[in-house]
Amino acid sequence: MSIGVALLASPHAPNAIDDLVSQARTASAAGIGTAWLGQRFDYDAVAAAAIVGREVPGLAVGTSVVPIFGRHPVLLATTAQTAQAATGGRYTLGLGLGAKALTESAFGVPHERPIKRLREFITVLRSIFDTGHVDFEGETLTARTPLPATVAGANPVPIAVAAMGPQALRVTGELADGTLPLFAGPKTLENHIVPAITKAAEEAGRPAPRIIALVPTVVTSDVDAGKAKMAEETAFYDTIPSYQRVVALEGASKAAEVTVVGDEESVAAQLNRYFDAGATEVVLSYTGLTGEKDQKRTVELGGQL
Repeated sequence: MSIGVALLASPHAPNAIDDLVSQARTASAAGIGTAWLGQRFDYDAVAAAAIVGREVPGLAVGTSVVPIFGRHPVLLATTAQTAQAATGGRYTLGLGLGAKALTESAFGVPHERPIKRLREFITVLRSIFDTGHVDFEGETLTARTPLPATVAGANPVPIAVAAMGPQALRVTGELADGTLPLFAGPKTLENHIVPAITKAAEEAGRPAPRIIALVPTVVTSDVDAGKAKMAEETAFYDTIPSYQRVVALEGASKAAEVTVVGDEESVAAQLNRYFDAGATEVVLSYTGLTGEKDQKRTVELGGQL
């Protein structure tokens, strides 16, 4: 049973990176195996993961996730390989399509043909990671490396994708190493995500994919207040079609219904359902939602599990 935790720097910390490293050390000491960092508009997730992994030996790190729109795969490959070398092979590059409205408003980049772009983006990354070069001209991007693109000391970087829909899961199974679904409950994992990506991987002759389920989780004594706070924080996802679909597959109407809030016994039982459904790793996210005391309880439970 593999448990990870999503790290988020406190807005009150005097230094965001120092704060992330401190959180990572605490998580590792509690027995957590992996720290995941989301891409933000302030600090960079790949760079932060490299520093965290370098500062906390033995802790695996990953990004969950870096949106592909607004980035070029050759440049992302350089940063990902740098992180892999810095951590001694403990880094996983997590990618995502990103929300259409946010991508277009933030980067001014049309969110067009997302599945085709995902396929071509991963194809370029895979070529660089596996061979050290790429010469690719596709329908959505062109990528060539006139000089060697391998970073010394960087093993091929594992790629995980925040894939939840059938087309994205097919591409991910064929080309990547696993999926990073958010708000995909046990029923959705077992009946939709695991079978689809596993079939695609098998048909492509690839190893069994990693199923890394991001689960908003809080261990607390005030369950009602925790659920209310979770509903407030996750309401944004109720406006995004891709999350609406995955939440509906679970038989829920709001993202907050596919979260885990309770005491240690209740949370442990709910997390075990994800592993029974085929998850290879559960990543506890939103752990600091109700304060440092509850965050400590949540991380400690994750380490015990």
